[in-house]
Amino acid sequence: MDVLVIGRNCVDHIAVADRFPAENTKAPMRTHRMEGGGQGGTSACAIARLGGRVTLVGKVGGDAGGAFCRRRLEDAGVDCDQLETVTGTSGNRTILYASSDLPPIEATDQLARMGRQAAVVLLDPEVTYLAPFLTALPRPRGLLVYDAERWRPGIDAMLASADLFVPSADFLDAPELELPQGGWGTRLAALRERVNGRLLVTRGEKGAYYFENDRLMQVAAPAVTVADTIGAGDVFHGALALALAKAAPFAQAVKLAVAAASLSCQGYGGREALADMAATRRLADQLTCTPAGPD
Repeated sequence: MDVLVIGRNCVDHIAVADRFPAENTKAPMRTHRMEGGGQGGTSACAIARLGGRVTLVGKVGGDAGGAFCRRRLEDAGVDCDQLETVTGTSGNRTILYASSDLPPIEATDQLARMGRQAAVVLLDPEVTYLAPFLTALPRPRGLLVYDAERWRPGIDAMLASADLFVPSADFLDAPELELPQGGWGTRLAALRERVNGRLLVTRGEKGAYYFENDRLMQVAAPAVTVADTIGAGDVFHGALALALAKAAPFAQAVKLAVAAASLSCQGYGGREALADMAATRRLADQLTCTPAGPD
């Protein structure tokens, strides 16, 4: 496989309305749709749509929602042989969100074998606790890429062990990190000192930032007609992981990830507008990596 994704799945309920209702009022929905969601699931779908060979390790419930998640993953071309169906659970798993009561993913011999076989192992935030297990695997093992959604217990182990640590800009505001006061660039430089591997930060419509030697570089997001930004970060991580698995130069991998994420925003739910590799490369070729200006 190119990428082994380890992470969560859920059902997204997407309501499109002209306005968000004020408290104690009503507003009509223009459309309502269901789609598979979750960082791991959507990242895996993005990799498959881009032509990558991807296996997803995770769990789904033994109910209608779990069956829907599995079907949408299989429709996208994701290998679900390691996706476990867990019976006897209850509770919705949606973005407005009900916490999952599925059991954690176990650190098994099978997972270790798969981690050694994949070119890249992409971890979503739900499986932060697997960092010590995966980094202890004997080489060769896949490049370890971590999607840092927010601060959570165990993050220090991931800061030390991930080959590529990829938070959003909001992560820098976590008080638990105790980063120095100052502008965004000051906090970014301080976080870089705590990351043992390489740091790449996503920043919404401003694109992505990384350090080339000591120079901060930016790949700005292109202008697209945005319908919905749900899942854009997950698509970014999936496209990035696949590009690295194919040995793309780092700057080119970041441009491909920004392009894939931007294109996904043109549809609802993160998966509706996933582009293939040809369309993504056409947009990526228009993007540039430039030194980041003052912020």
